Amino acid sequence: MTKEDILNRIKEDALNQQVPIISDEGIQYLTQYIQKHSVHRILEVGAAVGYSAIMMCMAADDVTVTTIERDETRYLEALKNIKQMGLEDCIQLLYHDAFDVSLEEEFDLIFIDAAKAQNQKFFEKFEKNLSSTGTIITDNIDFHGLVNRDLQDIQSKNLRQMVRKIKNYISFLEDNTHYRTRFLKLGDGLAVSTRI
Repeated sequence: MTKEDILNRIKEDALNQQVPIISDEGIQYLTQYIQKHSVHRILEVGAAVGYSAIMMCMAADDVTVTTIERDETRYLEALKNIKQMGLEDCIQLLYHDAFDVSLEEEFDLIFIDAAKAQNQKFFEKFEKNLSSTGTIITDNIDFHGLVNRDLQDIQSKNLRQMVRKIKNYISFLEDNTHYRTRFLKLGDGLAVSTRI
């Protein structure tokens, strides 16, 4: 089995099991960003099955990824996938709730792709680990197009709360004077926040 075959299998399995993984457009942007900005150290909040960590790791030589996953089933699947790709030296996978993780090192890029309602808390928790020229990229900022709709149009109360929190996070990024944020209509929406 080639590495490409393994990657396709990882992606297919995730989609079949309805595990949310980054879109093709999103991962293409991320890997190009890593190459263009000479990113070496990456922190990912929300590993899922390891797909994005693997793709980021393979984007360029000398890239290391620390990624956090709290769901045991997904963590074990990610562990297996990373091993199959032979990337154990490149990816450090932590089985924890991100809020219980304390890291000392600095990262060039922090990629937030976990519980959407907690985006702002993740941002505030880990920004101390961001290098002075670093960037925080958040996925699913459009949340399947729901963020652009009126809250009254969303039937489910839980979904309304989620969308409200994502809208609040967007406002937090727009008002944050320490970062310049670009909102990109790629995949399910990306927010790219660079330190000023």
